[in-house]
Amino acid sequence: MSVQVENLEKNMAKLTIELPAEELEKAMQAAYMKEKKKISIPGFRKGKAPRAMVEKMYGPEIFFEDAANMLISQSYPEAVNESGIEIVSRPDIDITQIEKGKAFIYTAEVAVKPEVTLGAYQGVQVTQIDTAVSEEEVNARIDQERESNARMVTVEGRPVEDGDTAVIDYEGFADGVAFEGGKGENHSLVIGSHSFIDTFEEQLIGKNAGDELDVNVTFPEEYHAQDLAGKPAVFKVRINEIKTKELPDLDDDFAQDISEFDTLAEYKESVKKQLTESKEAEAKRTQEDEAVQKIIDDSQMEIPDAMVRTQVGSMVEDFANRLAQQGLGFEQYLQFTGNSMEQLQEQMRPEAMKRIQASLVLEAVAAKEDIQISDEDVEAEIDKMAGMYHMDVAELKEIMGDAERENIKRDLSIQKAVRLIMDSTEVIKAE
Repeated sequence: MSVQVENLEKNMAKLTIELPAEELEKAMQAAYMKEKKKISIPGFRKGKAPRAMVEKMYGPEIFFEDAANMLISQSYPEAVNESGIEIVSRPDIDITQIEKGKAFIYTAEVAVKPEVTLGAYQGVQVTQIDTAVSEEEVNARIDQERESNARMVTVEGRPVEDGDTAVIDYEGFADGVAFEGGKGENHSLVIGSHSFIDTFEEQLIGKNAGDELDVNVTFPEEYHAQDLAGKPAVFKVRINEIKTKELPDLDDDFAQDISEFDTLAEYKESVKKQLTESKEAEAKRTQEDEAVQKIIDDSQMEIPDAMVRTQVGSMVEDFANRLAQQGLGFEQYLQFTGNSMEQLQEQMRPEAMKRIQASLVLEAVAAKEDIQISDEDVEAEIDKMAGMYHMDVAELKEIMGDAERENIKRDLSIQKAVRLIMDSTEVIKAE
């Protein structure tokens, strides 16, 4: 294999990778062996036609796509190492020669890690942030706990009020015809949650358990079901039951039930401490972001668009994985929000650019300060990760390759760079 590197404008490069004809022949044979069971040729049992006969009938091109995919996936990582450049994007592949008996040649256009001209990173000014916790904030957090520990009780002798939960049967009709997804039984609807369209919930206020009524609504113009968008509809509703939250009394018993403390006063003090720690951690992150952004603004770097597209792609994949963990499909999410993939990618571009810039300047600081990460540092981080993932340390080390260890080293060096920057910051009052 030979690899030639051509430097392009704006931190882009083109790799031209050439593999000998013998490698293409092996890949075509492998493609034939993979696909031969699917190939039918008159005069031969299915899957028994010789490769020469297949190529005579269909041409050798029938195996080119599979052969090319094999060769590229096998050779590209090695070509990257041989190129000696630091690539920071997915490759844009173009096959320039694929012909039986000749060398296989393809190009890969990639983004190269940009050089950073660092601005000032010592003595950066950051804004002072008030982390004091008020009595109102403590009470609000405790009220949240009371809400989450409330029990639902059936209401007797009064109609539905705002904040109640109405247990209802319903069926929706548009133009007199029941529509798909518009029917439910014993559905618990929190009045005022605005989880149902238009004024549906408000029309239940003042009604009693056992009442049957027509609820008139209009679907929003941007409703995801196009056949209902903007249309008026009638829901036939029966109120089966009215429920309300009964909050626990705010006393020592409540404190004992939900915490390790014996008294309400001790519990309140604990809540205040937690809120203070949370505010301090958030203030620290905010000041770090402010400091890094100021360094970015004072530095120079040219970010290739391919690098941004790659970062956006990674962010979309992470987002899709988080949705899957919540039981929501990515396509389903796009349908619900009315977004296209292109719109979502465009929305993510500013954050992608910010992440790239932050990473580049922090790596540049780490390099300039000659920040070193020892093997002991890496081992300690792996131990910490094993605890987080509830894994055995030896098991985690076994599945971790050199690339993962290098990523850990890089992350630790960036963390040290952030600490170095923040240790020298000057805190000023907000204007």
